[in-house]
Amino acid sequence: MKKLALLIVIMIATYVVAVAQPRAIGGRLGWGVGASYQHGFGEKGMLQADVDFISFSGIQGTATYNWIFPINSWNGSGSWSWYAGVGGGGGYRWWYGKTSLDGINWHNAVASGIGFAGVAGMIGVEYNFKFPLQLSIDWRPLIGADFNGTYSAAYLYEAAAIGVRYKFGGKH
Repeated sequence: MKKLALLIVIMIATYVVAVAQPRAIGGRLGWGVGASYQHGFGEKGMLQADVDFISFSGIQGTATYNWIFPINSWNGSGSWSWYAGVGGGGGYRWWYGKTSLDGINWHNAVASGIGFAGVAGMIGVEYNFKFPLQLSIDWRPLIGADFNGTYSAAYLYEAAAIGVRYKFGGKH
């Protein structure tokens, strides 16, 4: 019985700590569309995880740890901040044709694709309203290797996106 009581206390404490942390969930729209999740670690940092459909011809997942820098000169009702961070990502791009989507003869198209993984960076600016809504603009390059059989180390994917997220937990 003591073990069950201890387990219940640990579960309640974990829930209280998790709810107290600011989080946001929403989407990003840029060179494709994606889902975005942010988990705050105090006022100085956040973990951002995204799943994007790259130009509607691939899928990519990234996770970055971003440091947050408030813009204190703003006197409006919400709050501005900028952030920058580093992390990792990977995904798969598919297309039809021999090398690209340019000039495809769809009757003779050959399905091909490429996997990739690498280091992701992120820099952006966000506006947090007084109510639980957040708008952001960011740029996230991914530099690494592609895996199409040649294992080249010159893969670069970069995307600028506009994000809209609903914030919950913590203060707004």
